[in-house]
Amino acid sequence: MAEWNPFKRVARLREAKPLRKPDDDPFERIPPGQYSTTKFPVLTYGETPHVSISEWRLKIWGLVEKPLTFSWDELQKLPRKEIVCDLHCVTRWSQLDMKWEGVPFRTIAELVTPKAEARFVMQHCYGGYTTNLPLEELYEKDVLIAHKYDGLPLVREHGGPVRMLVPKLYLWKSAKWLSGLEFMREDKPGFWEKYGYHNHGDPWTEERFG
Repeated sequence: MAEWNPFKRVARLREAKPLRKPDDDPFERIPPGQYSTTKFPVLTYGETPHVSISEWRLKIWGLVEKPLTFSWDELQKLPRKEIVCDLHCVTRWSQLDMKWEGVPFRTIAELVTPKAEARFVMQHCYGGYTTNLPLEELYEKDVLIAHKYDGLPLVREHGGPVRMLVPKLYLWKSAKWLSGLEFMREDKPGFWEKYGYHNHGDPWTEERFG
């Protein structure tokens, strides 16, 4: 198997010319440089983890008053929410009106009680992937710990059994195969951020690269 080099992937993406022209979007739902699609491409760093529901855990730690670890059954007992949202990938595709279900991040935060000095969260995943976000942005109403897509359990290729969903940012910030949330005082880059992606990732201002 050929060596997988993240630096080369980011370099190719920087230099790539879009295969499709950006959409002329009269409804202003497609960010600059994006095109709409009804497909849901699978883009993954490394191997796709296989995590059974019985083995899956979500660990919450760091600057919180009550660190917790959730099993699948415990997560299912929490209040859930369904949303319809648009998602935008840094590789330039956007899909509109995607249906998701999961536990609001706000619910998790209320249970663990972040400390006053907590300002950032690092998402940790099975397979070793990480990505960072400001805590205040995770409190938005459409941010979910998602386990269903389009009414069905989330498949492995798209992050199942559980992934983060942060619709306002490029999709690499919605970590697949979520296993942990680390609450932090200081910001630090995650996996793709270390290799050249932007630290924040707003599609509307094209925060693709750092």
